Amino acid sequence: MLIDTFGRVATDLRVSLTDRCNLRCTYCMPEEGLRWLARPDLLTDDEVVRLIRIAVTELGVEEVRFTGGEPLLRPGLVGIVERCAALAPRPKLSLTTNGIGLSRTAAALKAAGLDRVNVSLDTLRPAAFQALTRRDRHRDVLEGLAAARAVGLTPVKVNAVLMPGLNDDEAPELLAWARENEYELRFIEQMPLDAQHGWKRDGMITAGNILESLRTRFTLTPEPDGARGSAPAERWIVDGGPARVGVIASVTRPFCRACDRTRLTADGQVRTCLFAQEESDLRAALRSGAPDEEIARLWKRAMWGKKAGSGLEEPSFRQPQRPMSAIGG
Repeated sequence: MLIDTFGRVATDLRVSLTDRCNLRCTYCMPEEGLRWLARPDLLTDDEVVRLIRIAVTELGVEEVRFTGGEPLLRPGLVGIVERCAALAPRPKLSLTTNGIGLSRTAAALKAAGLDRVNVSLDTLRPAAFQALTRRDRHRDVLEGLAAARAVGLTPVKVNAVLMPGLNDDEAPELLAWARENEYELRFIEQMPLDAQHGWKRDGMITAGNILESLRTRFTLTPEPDGARGSAPAERWIVDGGPARVGVIASVTRPFCRACDRTRLTADGQVRTCLFAQEESDLRAALRSGAPDEEIARLWKRAMWGKKAGSGLEEPSFRQPQRPMSAIGG
């Protein structure tokens, strides 16, 4: 069991499969000049699967989310999913992706055992998409979303970040579109995880701003108490249901008290929090021939030291040196 000193138990594992990405979202990375991890530093497919097996069979992990960077860029992704789906007990398997290439891989991922996907899409406007991502791939993302829905990778969740002056007026349109297409929309506050360290609290689009905008067009009813559990998103029933919309307010409404996540970077480091300054190296243990029991012990020790919160509200908060693309979202 991955328990910390505050009694939280980590049952949700986020696994970054690569730090590379085929977009350059302004809130994540610079347009150019970011150094990628060297190939020998990345975990091999066998190493990824072994760590997930240890997490599931020895440490109580019940859900595994594959992230990046962009996980669809990982050549062995389908094989990794298939091997993880064969574990006993079988974990729930999901993927966070920008959707580029999903139209070609959705069917294979479903057949391999993937349960569902989260797709990042911040705007319905191609020009705004190009300004936000610095790439002209809007149509590819829409096609990927449709393919995921068609093969049953459901519920298909859409993650959107609103940025001042680019798409901050688009919340109602995004929700109307998501309802029409039977996607579950979740807005995410911009977080201080960009490689260029350009994040500023002043001027960011907050959960309060998002809800105010949505209520100009929709009636939002909070879900019943207890429905959220350890999920990062607060959810509202839209116009009486069945549609729901979520807001992940990591900055203005932290949910650290209920956090049940542990994170593994593409180079084999355990992170207890997206905003942690420290990491614990499992790759070195793997490559030195350590048995499963020793790796599990190292993982337990790392999680035991998890801090009470992210520290975002503290004046002394420092942004992690590694950007979201390296950490895994």
